[in-house]
Amino acid sequence: MAGTSRTPDQARLDRIVAAAQAERLKREQGYREQALRLFPWICGRCGREFGRANLRELTVHHRDHDHDNNPPDGSNWELLCLYCHDHEHSRYVDAARYGNGDLRPSDPPTATHKALAGLGELLKRRR
Repeated sequence: MAGTSRTPDQARLDRIVAAAQAERLKREQGYREQALRLFPWICGRCGREFGRANLRELTVHHRDHDHDNNPPDGSNWELLCLYCHDHEHSRYVDAARYGNGDLRPSDPPTATHKALAGLGELLKRRR
């Protein structure tokens, strides 16, 4: 039997692929609709606002990157625009590829200046 090749049943492969795609779309629609009901239609990273006309550009990102982890309270989701979602996934891929262990979402820098730190003392002196 060496040298013989078996051609795949193309119709069967097409059915398997179509069924997998339909199942994925069904699962996505479920958590996407839930997320759109739970959260305001604003990108969680850049703050861009969305309406019905451009809502297709707002995606649901799984914070733990597990698309099967869909708690009903939405604690594993955040709404991100297409651009921020792509950026988040590229960060994740780069971290996995190049060994950077920090896969947490990037947080905005924390302010260190305390503008009202001496206010109490100034008010005491004015009396």
